Amino acid sequence: MALCARPLLQKPRNALRVFFKHKRALCCSNSDPQEEQIREKFKLFPGGCVDLHKQEAGIAVMTVNNPTRMNAFSGSMMLELEERVCELETWTEGKGLIVKGAAGTFCSGSDLNAVRAIANPQDGMKMCMFMQRTLTRMLRLPLISVALVEGKALGGGAELATACDFRVMTSDAVIQFVHKHMGLVPGWGGAARLVRIVGSQNALKLLAGAKKVDPEFGRQIGLVDEELSSPFSGGNVLVDAEEWLSQWTKGSAPVIRAVKKVVISGREFSLEEALRTERDIFGTVWGGPANREALEHKTKHK
Repeated sequence: MALCARPLLQKPRNALRVFFKHKRALCCSNSDPQEEQIREKFKLFPGGCVDLHKQEAGIAVMTVNNPTRMNAFSGSMMLELEERVCELETWTEGKGLIVKGAAGTFCSGSDLNAVRAIANPQDGMKMCMFMQRTLTRMLRLPLISVALVEGKALGGGAELATACDFRVMTSDAVIQFVHKHMGLVPGWGGAARLVRIVGSQNALKLLAGAKKVDPEFGRQIGLVDEELSSPFSGGNVLVDAEEWLSQWTKGSAPVIRAVKKVVISGREFSLEEALRTERDIFGTVWGGPANREALEHKTKHK
């Protein structure tokens, strides 16, 4: 089998470039005056942080850290979330991402102090658009992501969990879309993502009923992928989540990232565009180190 055809491969087409190129420009572009206005307002409400730890194994851990407010997002944390996503977009060695909350709980959405201060419809819409863009970019990362839900994931925290590829929960954890109780609907993209994950009927039940989702019910409807009730490592939940994620991230980083990219294209593009994109991504790994090693060892037929 000849492996010398790489010079004939075409460059990725437009749709692929939109997702996976020019990422620094996306991160640093603040040309929209309305977005700059909401950024300035976010800065008026500091507190907490969004931590990111990138491991040599290619797995990153992002922690929403504001425990005195049940890890609710302050204004400054919304800006930090965007910065962390930008950092991950340019991390070429990465394969996986774990999103978690500090101090044994996941996230309770947005800090009500900030919400009250930007309660007018114009600012609310700007915040909505900002967080939708950020969480969409997080879901489109070429990393396989899992939300590690401990304690409570409420409102915007539940929406954050839907911006990951998978969700694992501890046995006592709860996911609840409490927006109805606040006189709202999801605004960070959580409703659209929820419908794709659990279907329209189950999404309607969760949103209209503000129904609490425990691990058992979550697995029944497809919102939850695993309950970490039988620890792999003696009770360290983060290590358990890393072990669970490792079954999907073992192998070469370029191949794992390529897998995620073809799944994104299949989910979000038309069939014709998805097929073109799949061919382009195939060309980036064909004849590459992982492919050559597999052919040398004939691993497919063992």
